[in-house]
Amino acid sequence: MDAPGDQEGPRLPRGDDPPGNARGTPRQLSREQLFVLISAASINLGSMMCYSILGPFFPKEAKKKGVSNTVTGMIFGCYALFDLLASLVFGKYLVQIGAKFMFVAGMFVSGGVTILFGVLDQVPEGPIFIAMCFLVRVADAVSFAAAITASFSILVKAFPNNVATVLGSLEIFSGLGLVLGPPLGGFLYQSFGYEVPFIFLGCIVLLMVPLNVYILPNYDSDPGEHSFWKLITLPKVALIAFVINSLSSCFGFLDPTLSLFVLEKFNLPAGYVGLVFLGLALSYAISSPLFGLLSDKIPHLRKWFLVWGNIITAGCYMLLGPIPVLHIKSQLWLLVLILVLNGISAGMSIIPTIPEILSCAYENGFEEGLSTLGLVSGLFSAMWSVGAFIGPTLGGFLYEKIGFEWAAAVQGLWALTSGLTMGLFYLWEHSRRRRSKLQNILGTEEERTALLPDEI
Repeated sequence: MDAPGDQEGPRLPRGDDPPGNARGTPRQLSREQLFVLISAASINLGSMMCYSILGPFFPKEAKKKGVSNTVTGMIFGCYALFDLLASLVFGKYLVQIGAKFMFVAGMFVSGGVTILFGVLDQVPEGPIFIAMCFLVRVADAVSFAAAITASFSILVKAFPNNVATVLGSLEIFSGLGLVLGPPLGGFLYQSFGYEVPFIFLGCIVLLMVPLNVYILPNYDSDPGEHSFWKLITLPKVALIAFVINSLSSCFGFLDPTLSLFVLEKFNLPAGYVGLVFLGLALSYAISSPLFGLLSDKIPHLRKWFLVWGNIITAGCYMLLGPIPVLHIKSQLWLLVLILVLNGISAGMSIIPTIPEILSCAYENGFEEGLSTLGLVSGLFSAMWSVGAFIGPTLGGFLYEKIGFEWAAAVQGLWALTSGLTMGLFYLWEHSRRRRSKLQNILGTEEERTALLPDEI
């Protein structure tokens, strides 16, 4: 078997892939591919647990320190803003820094700053507390961006022909992190106080670092000629980026708002509030592998997943409150059901995005190597971060001004707009290809007619 550094970059299926690459069925895993899966699963699980742990109790704790809902939303949102900036930088310089070093260093720093977040309750209330929250969240965002950008690139390098299937399968661990984070955080907070949830999870992430240092393979590649600007200016990629923004914003919107809405509306204790998040995360984790498999086996379904996933998501947010004009009484079972449907629609929309961007990049002359993978994974992380910044920031503001029901409806309009825009683009693309094919057929017929000898 070839050494990791000797393998060629990912390529579209042509039948001449080296043995180390995934070509046939996912059952034929090499030792390196198995290690890559373990490493990616560890960062997905650890990072999502650390990210989601804040939801059930941090807004309440922040209020004790004199922090408004709007500022709390900004604390959630600044994570995404700096994740955006860091993802662009790390995606551009992935080859120069080294994918393995970026992955391991990011995980190490993320574990450390998660522990630091656990001692913020000792900080005096007011501006000092707010400043320290922002500082620690920024450090966590930069480290997370490094690890996830490297992880995406390594995965696509190791599994070039099963991208959606592998990414979808690993979303099980992202979903598991989202599932375990809120209830575990709520339980530890209720039982032991503010510090313990962060120290516990931070230590778990740090324990994963030596494992990944040992098992993660090195992948070498030459720097590419293309840039983020060339990638994002491709019309199809720009619209997919808009889809990523809207979906990320929908998730981020729930962070500073859902727990407060549930506490006020249904009077649930903090430990049970975490269980409300369970419906969204669990349905997303279960549905993502299925949509990934279908995206790889039947590629033309990807565009319909993108379009209908967004439209269904929009409907979910209209019903999350529900919006007052529908005159539907808000009930806990209905809220959980809508979150389950939202998790499924999110999996339908998110999983096809990276394969669609990769396909478009290769069609437009991007080289098939680690450099392009760094650009694509960095772009995905950056566009996700744009939405994850706007979602909680705007969500916290709208929650204060117009209430959860109308704020959720406004959020749903974004998903509806992105879904309809993507659908119109695919219809235009299909029409253009049909015209091009018809013109080629007519041109071929004219050439044949011109070559026939004139009849006497």
